[in-house]
Amino acid sequence: MSRAHHRASQRRRPFSPRRLAPRLLTGSILLVFLVFFVLPVLWLVLAATKTDQQLVHGHPLSFGSWHAFKANWDALTAFQDNAVLQWLGNSTLYAMISLVITLCVAIPAGYALAMTEFPGRHTLLVSTLVVMLMPTATLVVPLFLEINAVGLIGTMWSIILPYSFYPFGVYLTYIYFTTAVPKDLLAAARMDGCSEFGVFRHIALPLATPVIALVGFFSFVANWTNYFLPYVMLPESDQMPIQVGVGSLLSNVPSFNPAVGDLAIERPQLALATLLAITPVLIVFLFAQRFLVSGMLAGATKE
Repeated sequence: MSRAHHRASQRRRPFSPRRLAPRLLTGSILLVFLVFFVLPVLWLVLAATKTDQQLVHGHPLSFGSWHAFKANWDALTAFQDNAVLQWLGNSTLYAMISLVITLCVAIPAGYALAMTEFPGRHTLLVSTLVVMLMPTATLVVPLFLEINAVGLIGTMWSIILPYSFYPFGVYLTYIYFTTAVPKDLLAAARMDGCSEFGVFRHIALPLATPVIALVGFFSFVANWTNYFLPYVMLPESDQMPIQVGVGSLLSNVPSFNPAVGDLAIERPQLALATLLAITPVLIVFLFAQRFLVSGMLAGATKE
């Protein structure tokens, strides 16, 4: 009875300021995230349902109408004969082909760096890390010179090939195989007569599902959101990915460019184009988040 009375008294005890402070701090941080991340996205979604006048003079978080949304969609898709849909198709083509090549290159390269010793291994690791840390914009001019030297400027390969070699993916795979895959298991397979390729194909690769999803997601996001490289490499509008296309739409909004002619795009239509640009990344994240979490935690604990 005394233990039950003690537990009941503990449940009735009011919150102390010391226990309340962490909860207030957590709530404040979540509120800051809500203001700076959720509200702009909500505003963007609602902006696509308004006319230009409603967007300027109406309540920022009010819903417009489905009729205005349909009118914005029709005006956006009519721009340069469905150019927006073509830009989306270009982005999908560039990102998906690059993703396949990235996985075919980065996963075996990370495995080789983690599991084998060979001359120059340390130099390769350092080089991978240095390239990974370099800002993407600093590589655009050297890449342009290289692609121009082989005559690929203005082709889809001028985008796909630079996208495909992803040092961050190699380093992620290296860390995963170093920390999360037991080397004794691979050694046992070798003792049973399995070749090195067989060990990678039948043992290591099935265990690498989390890091494959992680590398694939980060590679897809990096490729999809890249602006500067395709802006430099692709001169024609029908070759542009959606990110560069949205930039060209921005120059056709009268509020930002008063000299625009008959191809004017209103601000709600620009908001709708932005939503189209970010929706594929959101969809990929929702489908891959289970693998992303397991990939990020891989190697965090040892049993």
